[in-house]
Amino acid sequence: MMDIEKIYKDANAYLEGHFLLSSGKHSRFYLQSAKVLENPKTAAKLADELAKLINQGGIKVQSVCAPALGGILAGYELARALGSRSIFTERVDGKMTLRRGFNITRGEKFIICEDIITTGGSALESARIITELGGEVVAFAALANRGFCTRHNSNKIAKPTCKLPNDVPFFALEDFEFDIFEPDECPMCKSGSKAIKPGSRGN
Repeated sequence: MMDIEKIYKDANAYLEGHFLLSSGKHSRFYLQSAKVLENPKTAAKLADELAKLINQGGIKVQSVCAPALGGILAGYELARALGSRSIFTERVDGKMTLRRGFNITRGEKFIICEDIITTGGSALESARIITELGGEVVAFAALANRGFCTRHNSNKIAKPTCKLPNDVPFFALEDFEFDIFEPDECPMCKSGSKAIKPGSRGN
């Protein structure tokens, strides 16, 4: 079994500080998957392990779709490991969209893949596009699960903020559960620290 936490820490991707999340909430910890995936060998090992879980779950898939930007590398590597094709959705004027000549065949089976799934909001937006265009979403996947949603074969209960559907399996390599605070309740803010916004929507 791979030690996912160690892989993130060794890649300096398990950050500690004071972070502003995309949700607007604050956290003392942040996972920067881009630092892990910049090493192609590590990316391949993680995707191979994730593909193994998916195959063991009996999921048959033809394509992987990833929400840009963070999910693209993870999605591409997972598609390679599964022997399927890889496409991605992206935001245009704030709305998730399928562009760049990507086509979907009616009934085509998809996995929606992210690097990290928190509430699953972006993954669900991508899933809706696939469904609207005639595809079928058979699973969700991520390298890491922030613990809001329940991954396959886990006995942890999903939090009310999880947006992934209960009837579609979610595969991930590890759970990372960090305390998250509303800005007006954040202990780091109260101590005078200012939150920084990492990742694709910040720096």
